[in-house]
Amino acid sequence: MIERGAGKVLRDRNAGLYLSGVVVSGFGTSAMWLVAGVWVKSLTGSDALAALTVFTLWAPVLAGPALGALADRLPRRPLLVALGLVMAALLPVLTLLDSADRVWLLFAVLFVYGICGTVHGAAEAALVPQAVGHRLLGDFNGLRLTADEGMKLLAPLVGAGLFARFGGGSVALLDAVTFALAAGIFALLRVDEEPPERERIRAGTKGFAQVLEGWRQLREAPAPRTLVAAGAAVMFLAGLNGAVIYAVAGNVLGHAPTYVGVLYAVQGAGSVLSGLVAGPLLRRVPERVFTAAGVTLFALGAGVRALPYDAVALAGSAAIGAGLPCVLVAALTAVQREVPNAALGRAAATANTLIFVPNALALALGSALVAFVDVRVLLPVLTVAGLATALLLVAGRRGGRGARRAGAGGRGVGAGGRGPRGWP
Repeated sequence: MIERGAGKVLRDRNAGLYLSGVVVSGFGTSAMWLVAGVWVKSLTGSDALAALTVFTLWAPVLAGPALGALADRLPRRPLLVALGLVMAALLPVLTLLDSADRVWLLFAVLFVYGICGTVHGAAEAALVPQAVGHRLLGDFNGLRLTADEGMKLLAPLVGAGLFARFGGGSVALLDAVTFALAAGIFALLRVDEEPPERERIRAGTKGFAQVLEGWRQLREAPAPRTLVAAGAAVMFLAGLNGAVIYAVAGNVLGHAPTYVGVLYAVQGAGSVLSGLVAGPLLRRVPERVFTAAGVTLFALGAGVRALPYDAVALAGSAAIGAGLPCVLVAALTAVQREVPNAALGRAAATANTLIFVPNALALALGSALVAFVDVRVLLPVLTVAGLATALLLVAGRRGGRGARRAGAGGRGVGAGGRGPRGWP
């Protein structure tokens, strides 16, 4: 089952090139994201400024609907290439960062990094259905997530080694090279793109309505609306779970904080395996059931980490890693399949905003909660909330057979990526 799904994707020229670009750029990005905080900490000694690097990277996601409009107004393949070249030219500026009084350079670059990443994600999500085809969407999105997670396991080690030996500038140059290589790979894609909308984004009420078109498309499409809402709920719970991981390592398991790295590594391995089977399973299982199964895995995995046993905690981490990708892959695939091509960039960016902003808010909330609520109490509560979400998904499954047929890549979206105006 896995071999057939992965084989179809890898034999497709565009899909193979896309995945190559994801692997290359993902390697540099994962290395840079880790080193950014370490770099700031080493120069300033400030934990707060080090933590601010992550917020700086994520902040542009809040403007996802507006930034996603660029992916609907410009040719998407050239836009991917241009964004890669911009970052390749900008990152070497960080070789000038050698003291605390120049740390603003890093934050400025990271903010642009976040903007480019948000636009890149929207353009990529919108171009994939035309480049890969709707029959391969689930398999491609699963393999893409596997590639991302695989890079997160390897690249931080390489980045940390380079930083220790040569300093942060070497990691910035590595990331610049990977951006340039990825831009070259995306330039090789053969895509017969539909012309972007000629109507420009205008100021005032009309322009605001155009920016929010992605939100309207999500709201009017039952499958994306439901799965994005489920993704937002689960990522909120995942943020709470992530915030208490140090308490799990220390208070529950009795280990040093470094044990968190082991828990994350096992979680990443679970995500890699989940990405491999996501596409084939999406062709055989209704989307809501597939998503509910992922939510259940996550919820149970979070709950068992309240028990003081290493083996159980590691199994729970693997379950969390396996469950979360199911939710994300199903939501993205539904958006790509059902939203019309002309608004797909805005819809994908809006979906990312709706899904990942709750995660960031929950990280902050969880950091406060863990000071007042015992983690052994908090984690079972997360489990109950997650299982309730899964139950709602299954209980509300109407028209599931139609969703399954569309998920199999039949006729969910018409030729050229145009979605139907009347949703099932």
